[in-house]
Amino acid sequence: MAYDKIISLLGSDADSLLQHESKTFSKDVLHIPGPDFVDRIFVNSNRNPQVLRNLQQLYSHGRLGGTGYISILPVDQGIEHTAGASFASNPIYFDPENILKLAIEGGCNAVATTFGGLAMLSRKYAHKISFIVKINHNELLTYPTKYDQIMFGSVDDAWNLGATAVGATIYFGSEESTRQIMEVSAAFERAHELGLATILWCYTRNSAFKKDGKDYHTAADITGQANHIGVTIQADIIKQKLPESNGGFTAINFSKSDERMYTALSTDHPIDLCRYQVANCYMGRAGLINSGGASQGETDLEEAVRTAVINKRAGGMGLILGRRAFQRDFKAGIELLNMVQDVYLSKEITLA
Repeated sequence: MAYDKIISLLGSDADSLLQHESKTFSKDVLHIPGPDFVDRIFVNSNRNPQVLRNLQQLYSHGRLGGTGYISILPVDQGIEHTAGASFASNPIYFDPENILKLAIEGGCNAVATTFGGLAMLSRKYAHKISFIVKINHNELLTYPTKYDQIMFGSVDDAWNLGATAVGATIYFGSEESTRQIMEVSAAFERAHELGLATILWCYTRNSAFKKDGKDYHTAADITGQANHIGVTIQADIIKQKLPESNGGFTAINFSKSDERMYTALSTDHPIDLCRYQVANCYMGRAGLINSGGASQGETDLEEAVRTAVINKRAGGMGLILGRRAFQRDFKAGIELLNMVQDVYLSKEITLA
């Protein structure tokens, strides 16, 4: 029944997405998610036993527990987009306990939110669901508005409140990116010392990434390289927006590229574009989770399922979905999260 519902939600895209055969990176060279992912990938790494335990805890919780796939509820929009703008449609989420309840009742592997929200309720919930502390944010109270990820607390504080992992954002391509790379690299080193897993939001931001009416912030070549820098600073999991185009390097005429990036290594098909992102995550050794995106209202369920199908068939590890879930009725939010998880539980939806 779940598979039939997925087909229905994909609508006219169903055949294109479910029947696509990728001929770029063979699925045989990918390190795909599975129940043995920690043993297969991270046991051979420099991650210490505490990191391995926390990664396994992350992969073992919720409806996707034991599959190697993950479903994360992220709610840091109270800082990133202002609390009023983020929670006006559903004011119960001004109280962070409802964020934790949504993640738990929605069957998520983990919840990612702010220091304050998790610290306020850590003794009640830290043992019930994995905490991912978002350690840096872009705040919107400076005028004129600026875009810069700054640290809001320490990794040690995240460890003290019972976190399983820390998350951070780097705005690759921005004027502040060099400082952010250095800060996050140091934070991730400390996190691994303490046994915490690390998740990097690999976002791109530069006004020059828009040209001739086209936005290349989510181009596969640019986001793929952002992912590659992310795994280089030892992120265990990469969060990235789903690619919507390609050819950002050549259109803007910067960085370096090879024409095979746009021919042999990718096509215009959304699954192949996403697979290029996976390839840049050390061929999937660091799992790729794609963003659920902003809430669009009535089409949220369809868009979320579509993103999940693309991510899974490309070789990704799951979805990190927030606004589409919490900016609606609590029960409807749970149903949306569960429907996305059903994509990863469906045996009919296989690697392309």
